[in-house]
Amino acid sequence: MSAALKTLELPEESDTLEFGRRLGAVLRAGDLLLLDGPLGAGKTVLTRGIAAGMGVTGRITSPTFVIARVHHPETDGPSLVHVDAYRLGGLEEIDDLDLDTDLTDAAVVVEWGEGLADRLSETHLMLRLRRREDDVRELTLEPRGEGWPERLGELTG
Repeated sequence: MSAALKTLELPEESDTLEFGRRLGAVLRAGDLLLLDGPLGAGKTVLTRGIAAGMGVTGRITSPTFVIARVHHPETDGPSLVHVDAYRLGGLEEIDDLDLDTDLTDAAVVVEWGEGLADRLSETHLMLRLRRREDDVRELTLEPRGEGWPERLGELTG
């Protein structure tokens, strides 16, 4: 089941962080988020906001060279697994990360994950970020599967 797409304008970096915070606050273990967008679109900024909403402290950076980082919250709640699939060569390499195991007790955010990580769960949220020429980010939310449309309705009004 897929719901209608919703696109939000995020004029400032702080808007991207704030949306990420609100999203992170509703995440639970088993949630899979796939982030798509060109370099500089705001994927890591959005992930910083998600981490803040989940109660994760510490520095959140793109895991480009380490491929995946696990961040634990200071409170009760799921961990955040942040993955950069840009350098992965295919499905076998994504399988080697055991992300399906992480989905049992963590929320997993995968940058560049479309076509690779989306097969980990039929229920996931695709977030497409684009940076317009006026430097405003557009975030398109594509919920896939049960539960996301209702949760997103609360976040986006």
